[in-house]
Amino acid sequence: MKRIYQIADHKMAIDAPEHYFDVLPNYAPFIIDETDATCMFIIRVHEQDLPSTEGWNHVYTDQSDEDMPRIEMYRRDEDWLFCVSMSREGVIESIMRCSADWKEVDLYLRPQTARFAIDNAAMLVYAFASADKATLLFHSSVTVRDGKAYMFLGHSGTGKSTHSQQWKAAFPEAHLLNDDNPVVRLQPDNTVRVYGSPWSGKTPCYRNESAPVQALVQLAQAPENVITRLKMTQAYPYILASVSGLKVLPQMMDRLYESIAKLLELTPVYRLECLPNPAAAQLCAQTCSL
Repeated sequence: MKRIYQIADHKMAIDAPEHYFDVLPNYAPFIIDETDATCMFIIRVHEQDLPSTEGWNHVYTDQSDEDMPRIEMYRRDEDWLFCVSMSREGVIESIMRCSADWKEVDLYLRPQTARFAIDNAAMLVYAFASADKATLLFHSSVTVRDGKAYMFLGHSGTGKSTHSQQWKAAFPEAHLLNDDNPVVRLQPDNTVRVYGSPWSGKTPCYRNESAPVQALVQLAQAPENVITRLKMTQAYPYILASVSGLKVLPQMMDRLYESIAKLLELTPVYRLECLPNPAAAQLCAQTCSL
């Protein structure tokens, strides 16, 4: 069975045995009824043993954080092979083979971890396939207030989700758009919009909505609340660290660098050193709205 989804106005398809869609409720808000739509890519899910990496050349292993998946990357000719584990020391739970243009993806998985496997495959390939389309998949928590979006950045454990909760405490009309992996698109009219996605970390928030970005805010825990606007050169490393991409592919990274540079021209970036309290949200909102 094939289903087509539209995420930040980009279309993707998943072709899988019907029962797998039962474990993917996070994709339901993004389903579209266009069976012949042109998609950025299609993921075909296979119920069979994981393939071997024999004959493939190991390129890189991403295992940056202990609580994050481990991704082993291999290449043969122009195709890619990604072996994904749920943790740094865990067993491989899924393997996906991708064509060089990212349009064709074969995903082999263990049925007991199907949602993890499909989520990671879709999220990775979405980031790679959209990199040349003025699109950035962020690691961020996003809150919307008065129709404008505020994106909170930082490493895992920094307090992005907590800060979003403080906005809700300070401003009851505010709502969460996405708590882990929103999508930012640079529009032809030089505006910037952030979109909800099916990927929201540990917080179930799968809104098929978008809003203009008012500000990006790099968070840091501190004994008092202090906010500073960053220069472009100061902000660039924070943005780059928050954006998903295949850093071993120079041509992909060139497109991402261009998008980040344009984003920084159009959107202010702040650094908020803060406590986990509503006063931090009030300070942030007051400053970013100026």
